[in-house]
Parts: sequence; structure tokens; C-alpha cells
Amino acid sequence: MEVNQQARCRELAKSSSFYSTVYSEIEEVGWDHLVRAGGDLSFLIFRVLDKKGRVHVMELQLDKAYPRVPPMVSADVPYIFNLKWSMNSRLKNLVQQFEKHLEKLQGFWSTLDEIDRSLQIVDSKQASRAIPSRQIHVGLTIWYSGNDCFIILFIDINDPRSLPECRFMGLGNTVNSLRKTWKRNVDKWERDKAFLENLECLLNTQLPRLADEETNNHLDECGICYAQYLPIGDELGPQTGSATDYTCENNSCSKAFHSMCLVDWLRSITTTRQSFNVLFGNCPYCSEPIAVKINATKN
Repeated sequence: MEVNQQARCRELAKSSSFYSTVYSEIEEVGWDHLVRAGGDLSFLIFRVLDKKGRVHVMELQLDKAYPRVPPMVSADVPYIFNLKWSMNSRLKNLVQQFEKHLEKLQGFWSTLDEIDRSLQIVDSKQASRAIPSRQIHVGLTIWYSGNDCFIILFIDINDPRSLPECRFMGLGNTVNSLRKTWKRNVDKWERDKAFLENLECLLNTQLPRLADEETNNHLDECGICYAQYLPIGDELGPQTGSATDYTCENNSCSKAFHSMCLVDWLRSITTTRQSFNVLFGNCPYCSEPIAVKINATKN
């Protein structure tokens, strides 16, 4: 998010009816929901919390003929809702439709959360909430052969408690044995059981859990500048080229930031408080309280 973004949008609103319309509609949605706005307001990013406190980002592309032309919508969801739009529609109506869409996906995301927070996911950085499949390492007992074995689970978006489609990857007799075990036990799947309990029952093995240190070992892009690393340059001092170093403590958010970007953003917010060398404010994505040391950033 850019510094003094609201003031910039206010100035743009004076120059044309398009800017004026978009500015007033952003105000209706709430500036606390706006993550980023393009220089000409044709590109907007809003954050929306679902009922479980998960943070979702919705990106909008606005045509200059807006609102005659409906916005183009993209989001971190497995499929986009059918947008209901008319000349009288406003951005707040779009956000409301997005919130209803998120409600329909709560069971699906709860199942993904159960998998992601417990099992060893292959390429976990690519395992987004928009992808209904997960590739999982299967137990240590098969690794003695030197051939890793994986399963790919495909979760039913509309019925996530149902038996998932399962594909087996690997070499040797171990994979064939696991496939036969799955087929033999497929009728044991029970919708009322926890997903992981069902999975291990059908495979007749305990799956390796995610180690605590692995949960904190993912390099994420900054939620403000959208880059993993800061630029390299003398003006950044010791922070030059550094990776994200601050993570929101809200488990439903866990958004990563560069401390430098976060300090710049907090300084642009009028409600931010400072005590000695610490800034106190709210996460740009989930609004939970955050505190950032200024001396961790550039001078």
C-alpha cells in the first residue's frame, strides 16, 4: 500500500466523474479494507475476512466506463462467483457477493487447513486456497528403498467431507501396495470422522506430520510491496536485499512483511501510535494489533 493513499485518491476524485465515483464507493466499503489502489484507480485490491478469520484478497480491474461495464474480479478462491451487476450496483455490493461466496467455501478451507497444518506438503508455497489438490509425502517406512512416495489428493470443493480422489506417485512395490490398500479400505471412509483420521485408516499407515520448524521455514512475499526481497541499494542500508522478516501473529492471517515496508505503511495511518522506537497499529490484512521496531528498518 502506498503512503497517503487515501489523500491521493481524494485528489483524483476531483478530476473526473470516474474517479469521483470510485472514490465514494471505496469510502462505502471502508478504507481499512483497501490494500492497494492503482495510480488511476483502475486497479483495486480489497481484503475480506471470512467467518473463521481467514484473510482473503480480491483484485478488481475497473474499466473507464465503470459502472456501465462491470468490474473484472480475481481472488484466492477455487472458482469465481457469478457476479450480479447492473448500472445501480456499487463496489459494496460486489464485496457483499464475495462474502457470501466465501461462506460457501468454509468447509472446503477447513479441510485444506487440516491438511496444511498437519502433513508434509510437497511445494507448500504453491498450495494456495484456490487449489483443491494437495501432494503429500507418505510415511517414512517406504523411504528405505531410496524412492520417495507421494499421494495427490483432490478435495471435492462442494462436498469436502466426502472421499477424495487419490493418485499415487512413486516407484516400486510400495506404491502398488498403498494403492491396493486404499482400494481395499475405500468403504471405511466415514463423513463424520476427521479427514486425517479417515486418510490414515484407508492407507493403513500413519502419515508423517509437519515438524514445528518447518511451519516457520517458508519464505513468503511481502504483503505490501509484493516482493520476497527488498531491492539492492545503498539507500536501504543494512536492509538492502533482505527477505521478509515480520509475520502477523494472527494464525488465520500469518501474512509476511518486510519491517521496512510495514513501518512506512504504519506511518501513513493516522491511528498508529509510537512509544520510543516501536510503532503500534493494525495488520493491513486482518486488522489484528501489531508492533514493529523502527530500528529494524532504514534510518
